[in-house]
Amino acid sequence: MPSLNLLVAVCLGYVAFLFLVAAAAERAAWRGRVGWLRGPWVYTLSLSIYCTAWTFYGAVGYAARSGLEYLTIYLGPTLIMLGWWWGLRKLVRIGRAQRITSVADLISSRYGKSTVLAVAVTLLAVVGTTPYIALQLQSVTLSFAAFAHPDPAGPPSADADATALWVAAGLALFTVIFGTRNLDVNERHHGVVMAIAVEAVVKLCALLAVGVFVVWGLGGGPSSMLDRIDASPELARWQIDGARWAGLTFLSAAAFLCLPRMFHVMVVENEDEGHLRTAAWAFPAYVLLMSLFVVPIAVVGLDLMPAGANPDLFVLTVPLASGQETLAMLSFLGGFSSATSMVIVAAIALSTMVSNHIVMPIWLRAAGGGATRSGDVRHVVLLARRVSIVGVVFLGYLYYRLSGGGTALAAIGLVAFAGLAQVLPAMVGGLFWRGATRAGALAGLLTGFAVWLYTSFLPSFGPGVVLSAGVMADGILGQGWLVPHALFGIGGMDPLIHSVLWSLTLNTAVFLAVSLLSFPQPLERLQGAQFVSALNAAGSPRGWRGGAAQTEDLMVMAQRILGAAEAQALFRREAGRQGLRGYLPEPTPEFLEVLERELAGSVGAATAHAMVGQIVGGLTVSVEELMAVADETAQMMEYSAKLESQRRELARTARQLREANEKLTRLSVQKDAFLSQISHELRTPMTSIRAFSEILRDAGGLEQRDQAKYASIIHDEALRLTRLLDDLLDLSVLENGQVSLNIREGGLADLLDHAVATALAGEAAGARLEVRRDRDAEDLRLVTDLDRLSQVFINLVANARKYCDADAPKLSIRVAERDGLLIVDFIDNGSGIPVDAQDVIFEKFARVGDQKAGGAGLGLAICREIMGRLGGTITYLPGQGGAAFRLGLPARAAMAAQ
Repeated sequence: MPSLNLLVAVCLGYVAFLFLVAAAAERAAWRGRVGWLRGPWVYTLSLSIYCTAWTFYGAVGYAARSGLEYLTIYLGPTLIMLGWWWGLRKLVRIGRAQRITSVADLISSRYGKSTVLAVAVTLLAVVGTTPYIALQLQSVTLSFAAFAHPDPAGPPSADADATALWVAAGLALFTVIFGTRNLDVNERHHGVVMAIAVEAVVKLCALLAVGVFVVWGLGGGPSSMLDRIDASPELARWQIDGARWAGLTFLSAAAFLCLPRMFHVMVVENEDEGHLRTAAWAFPAYVLLMSLFVVPIAVVGLDLMPAGANPDLFVLTVPLASGQETLAMLSFLGGFSSATSMVIVAAIALSTMVSNHIVMPIWLRAAGGGATRSGDVRHVVLLARRVSIVGVVFLGYLYYRLSGGGTALAAIGLVAFAGLAQVLPAMVGGLFWRGATRAGALAGLLTGFAVWLYTSFLPSFGPGVVLSAGVMADGILGQGWLVPHALFGIGGMDPLIHSVLWSLTLNTAVFLAVSLLSFPQPLERLQGAQFVSALNAAGSPRGWRGGAAQTEDLMVMAQRILGAAEAQALFRREAGRQGLRGYLPEPTPEFLEVLERELAGSVGAATAHAMVGQIVGGLTVSVEELMAVADETAQMMEYSAKLESQRRELARTARQLREANEKLTRLSVQKDAFLSQISHELRTPMTSIRAFSEILRDAGGLEQRDQAKYASIIHDEALRLTRLLDDLLDLSVLENGQVSLNIREGGLADLLDHAVATALAGEAAGARLEVRRDRDAEDLRLVTDLDRLSQVFINLVANARKYCDADAPKLSIRVAERDGLLIVDFIDNGSGIPVDAQDVIFEKFARVGDQKAGGAGLGLAICREIMGRLGGTITYLPGQGGAAFRLGLPARAAMAAQ
């Protein structure tokens, strides 16, 4: 038996060989000799990345445990390639037109280039791929153990975890060096693709070699092998469970479309969509050859190997038990190729998704201006991808440790398939349904992901590791309808089919419901139109052919978009490169690529491609279709404008409601203060009247002087009470419109004299308010209710006397005629009224500050009502240096003095 040192040496030699193959491919691509690298056969062989260590080792174990059911893993991709190649062609065309770099990028671009959706798909891909990484680690570890421990039925090696760790570290290092050589994911990884193609040949040859040895070397030929298959008691369970077969076939087909590594080689690395024609039959032929000898190897392994031997290793242990060490070494390299190729491509795809959709957005937001330096960006992207590769491989190792490494390879692979299939509804819906929305895709994806986690991923670790045995048996909090393998009380199903059924059903239902209830944004509609109608556009500008007579049309179009000077300079430069004089180059494919790239900077890549193709005849886009796109764009712009107008209107309404609410809040507070003040104003004079009247009644022998004093107090308090009641009554009458106006003629100056005298009566001489007036301007005759107008004047002068807080209080009364109005301004030199109180001072409950001068806060409310009844206005004038009020009366109420 080969030693472990020899095995390690062979692995290192094989890795070095792959490096040489990759380096040669990269060198050829750099020199421009890429014809053979872009061939359909290399592309077809790169699709073999689907056949990982699961299919190389695990398919035999699957057949030994479940019979022909292993074929479902191959049926799904075969049906996709044979019956849905036009859908793959649409995916490839969208990938080239939209410059898609990953499955997360595809979903994000379709639904309005949503960052949140891209992050969700990235996280799902990382979690869903973790079991797959663990599967590769387990397969390589088991294959090492098969060489280290000759007894195939013996216990696993004690150092299996250490071996898995070393394998994980080696694969991570290999992938970092091998998969991050090129920063631009839009450029083809010729070295990676060529290495995968070589590994595809290696693992196919290894499996075929083992199969040929088993059938003709151990089985006695095809006829004898068929007899052994019929007689095998272990393979008597070959009855087909229709539901499970249908479910597993659908699951493998969905995973074939959604696996990050498959999407990367099938869409991102595609050079020519015509390669799909070859792959449509060549790839099913490849998987047919991979599955051809699975059953014979399983039958011979069950007969030859001792009871308890791991059937996942029959491909390796059968040659070892038969003394075929060279064949066993080739088989080991086939399994090693299957594992390494999967890890390389999966890690590249996932690291691209993590760096593009998670790391870079966070870094650019945090770095600010530093992100504009190309060196910094390159360093961060490379570092993010390398760290992501290490992190992804480490997560696979962690899953391997937590799950114990004892699960069958096929079971681990199916768990990963079920998780990654959650992308399918959003993907297929986005390709064929314009009404699909970002909200629907995100809601469906999160719903399906959560159900898969609870029903499949977390239980895969076993009871008591993540989910307790009680939850596994009785559900969360003992709720029977939440049992992971009997969700909603429906039990008796296969756990995997149960998980796939509920997760994808709820995923699709939520996706459809939310999409129908939500409305796509304009960018979503535009992207949806491009995705759904992708097959109506041409694939690659390399296939364009045009005549010289069309160059003038291209010039006219370019001038309209780029401008005359820039378009002419571009055409003249390209004509010079072709060795022509003037500014009309030949419309060669190379020139059309340059022109499309220049136009894309102004109108976008898809529009530029369609416009160039329409002129040169390389596209089958009709004028009606272009007009339909234009109409849809115009409708989206009109709708966007309406939404913007509604947004502004709603913002304006919200602001008005907010201001009204604030005003009502202040009025409510002032109402409470008003009621408190009214109670105080009523109680104080009533208390004085009652007290002094009792003194006059009960006290005998009062002197005449004391009786006069007490009677005077009673009289003053009664007048005070009367004034307050008069104010309340006046306000009520004015508000109810029951006032009767006494219209008569009088002089404005006389009214102001009376108001000043009345308001300042009883004021001490030293503290008297200084009133400044212009007698000439006041020489006007009025025809109005002089008593009511005088009441307003008195209120305003009295307010100035009470509330002007200047050291030397002054009040200016200014009269003017303006725009058919008689204007009378009352302006004092105090601090004025606060801004936040200016809109409520005319309300009947309004009182500014603590109202240190007293008063019930009814004066300005009465003034407003009186001026309204007189056909005039009263307003507050801010910015006058103090409290300023303006009265306005219509010109018909005033006439010049004779």
